Amino acid sequence: TCPLTRTLDAAIAKLATLPPDEQDRVGRWLLDELRDEDHWARQFAASQDILSKLGAEARADLVAGRTTPLDPEKL
Repeated sequence: TCPLTRTLDAAIAKLATLPPDEQDRVGRWLLDELRDEDHWARQFAASQDILSKLGAEARADLVAGRTTPLDPEKL
């Protein structure tokens, strides 16, 4: 296992001073954030082929003149 960074070690030391219910609340929040980050990383990794294809289609449409400039005043 890797040693904790100073910042994480300081955060954990501070959390250890909180009441157990607050420690659990922060722990649940952190675990949820880490799960969410992992989920999005997997989603983006799995979508690279599709995004590349869509990008190629957009470039082809631009070259073929099938696009119109975006007018911020019309948004």
